[in-house]
Amino acid sequence: MALSLPAIMRTTAARLSALYLLLFALCAVLLVLYMTSLSARMLTAQTQETINDEVLGLANAYQRGGLPVLVRVVEARSRQPGANLYLIADANGQILTGNVQSLEPGVIETEGWTTEPFSYQRFGEGELDRLRSGDQTAPSTGTSGAQSEGEKGHNAIALVLRLPNQMIMLVGRDLGEPERFRAVIKRSLMLALGMMGLGGLLIWFFVGRAALKRIDSVSDASRRIMGGDLSGRLPVTGAGDEFDRLSENLNTMLARIAMLNEGLKQVSDNIAHDLKTPLTRLRNRAEATLAGKHKTTDYRQALEGTIAESDQLIKTFNAILMISRLEAGYSSETTSPVDLAATVSDVVELYEPVAEEAGVALETTVPEAFTINGNRELIGQALSNIVDNAIKYSTGATENPKVRVTLERAGGEIKLAVSDNGHGIPDDADRARVTERFVRLEKSRSQPGSGLGLSLAKAIMTFHNGRLDLLPANPGLSVIMSFPARETR
Repeated sequence: MALSLPAIMRTTAARLSALYLLLFALCAVLLVLYMTSLSARMLTAQTQETINDEVLGLANAYQRGGLPVLVRVVEARSRQPGANLYLIADANGQILTGNVQSLEPGVIETEGWTTEPFSYQRFGEGELDRLRSGDQTAPSTGTSGAQSEGEKGHNAIALVLRLPNQMIMLVGRDLGEPERFRAVIKRSLMLALGMMGLGGLLIWFFVGRAALKRIDSVSDASRRIMGGDLSGRLPVTGAGDEFDRLSENLNTMLARIAMLNEGLKQVSDNIAHDLKTPLTRLRNRAEATLAGKHKTTDYRQALEGTIAESDQLIKTFNAILMISRLEAGYSSETTSPVDLAATVSDVVELYEPVAEEAGVALETTVPEAFTINGNRELIGQALSNIVDNAIKYSTGATENPKVRVTLERAGGEIKLAVSDNGHGIPDDADRARVTERFVRLEKSRSQPGSGLGLSLAKAIMTFHNGRLDLLPANPGLSVIMSFPARETR
């Protein structure tokens, strides 16, 4: 996958970055506009309040001495530096005194507050501009002439009052400070939006590029796995992000699939190896029976042997199917409260005649009842397989063969153990391997069995969220079924 800009823009990371950038920019613009508008209103209100104070002071001067005092006060205040504007004009709009040289046409024609900011020129600014440009024409002192090109203009708001003698007084304030504030806000907004845009593009590029690299590595690993390399796994960087969590889950699934495939391969190989012998015996028995002349009893014995051999094959296939169902995590078997003590008693009672016939002492130690949530038939089947193996492999191994079944609580688990004093399995690798399907440590295979008993017991324990452990008993072997202690006693 090429790491081009269109490819990056199609990634979820880039789309989320674009969405967050858009939302943040929208909120930033709205916030700045609101703050600008609020600040402008506050400055306008403050400006109007300042103008009202100035008008009040001039009104007091007019009341004290009439027009002469008012003119002197206006002239005095006009000479002071500041943003305030003062102007007194006659009834025709001719400027008599103040610090305003010219106004935008129509400003002093309407009494009251100016509806919109107007442009004006301070006294002396036009003359300075003309001197700089070499123009020696006399300056205009009227209010209706347009400002010549190159003259410096300002904006202001003002209160226009008409005096009793029809003369006009204007008191205003320059808007340079609010305009500069708005300009600063505008530049800051443009700069902030530019930086956010650049940052967003960088995030899109680098985050999208990193995401695409991760996806490419996952795709490469997936292609290798689909090509038949089931040992391959998806890469995990250790960052703990969603890609790592997804890879870990998929790796767990792949390990599970590989284990099931390996189990299927082993089953196929072991079926071909271990079931060939009984099938061959069936065929040879049938062929021998049909050859020559035999009595009716001979045919009957052959058929009975065939049925017995077939029953053993059916049991083997049933065990294989049960193991496969349990290992796949599915079982139609229902679970319910199971009394392990009662199950142990039933299995021991069932195998007491078998043990007595084999000369093995079968003992039990079940101090109290333990109830778990499970399947009684499956647990009984697993325990029966383990007890049967213990009796089988302890017979003849010592002068006093003995098998002991115990049930006890150990920490957060309930342990059901079957121990014998036979030869045991001294090698740790063999103890781990004996729970696999069709594995029999007896090389001669003279003992009856198919090598599925412990495999089925392990699958049953996995189904019950427990585990099956094989430990040396010195002498002998101890097979321990550990159930999670979630029972009610």
